[in-house]
Amino acid sequence: MIDNVGFGLSTFVLASPFSDAHADAFDQVARMGYDVIEVCVEDPEVLSASWVAENAARTGLAVSVCGAFGPTRDISSTDPAVRNSARRYLEQCIDFAAVAGSPHVAGPMYATTGVARLLPTEERAAQRSRAANGLREVADYAAGRGVRLAIEPLNRFETDLVNTLEQGVELCELIGRPNVGLMIDSFHMNIEEKNIGDVIRAAADYVFHVQVSENDRGTPGSGHIPWDDYFSALADIDYSGQIVVESFLPTVEEIARAVSLWRPVAPSMDALAEDGLRFLQQTLVAYTEQGR
Repeated sequence: MIDNVGFGLSTFVLASPFSDAHADAFDQVARMGYDVIEVCVEDPEVLSASWVAENAARTGLAVSVCGAFGPTRDISSTDPAVRNSARRYLEQCIDFAAVAGSPHVAGPMYATTGVARLLPTEERAAQRSRAANGLREVADYAAGRGVRLAIEPLNRFETDLVNTLEQGVELCELIGRPNVGLMIDSFHMNIEEKNIGDVIRAAADYVFHVQVSENDRGTPGSGHIPWDDYFSALADIDYSGQIVVESFLPTVEEIARAVSLWRPVAPSMDALAEDGLRFLQQTLVAYTEQGR
């Protein structure tokens, strides 16, 4: 069954970069009926963990923290300076999560986003090893602060290193730390996985966090994602945690460029957020203890 879940909305839906200037976002997310606000720490200089914690408490929201991984935050880089920069950034995110009350730091933290190369087998193995070695150190840092790492596989157009849950599990096993698992995202899985339900069940021990988005990055429930497969698998693995809507519109231009979203896929951000939550609430009834 799926029980004790919190439904969340990503700040990517609202603003980029999210900062201390966006206190009204907490009120907006709470007013819509969400339980969780997922805060992306794009720029640690403009966003403070204590401010997030204060506003979350004020509005009764739980917090999820995710990271953003550009060229200077590539823990798999051949350049030691870039790897160190990535590690320092992740440690900032971990400290942020510990203060803000997030159980994890989530995201594609193994490499920079947007890089796609066909590497020889030996080079790919070396890249994966660098990522694992760096993330092992980060995981130990996180464990000391009671924070988990939720690694996100991305589709082939956004990364060349971890595209499937199977590859994600392999990386987790290479890292070899109990506080390292996966964040699964329906959008990426719809592109990369042959059977969404089967791979979720196979990765059961590693599913730490869940995001939902439609096949066109729009409102969950408005497209052709096989949602019954997705949620029945979450029920089978007894998932309890956060389920966060991470969908987009071109109104947040920085994010629209990053995810190649050139047209509106919902009437408005409010409609996307409200309809997405309604879909989750209606769908999850069938997979809770009461509904089974």
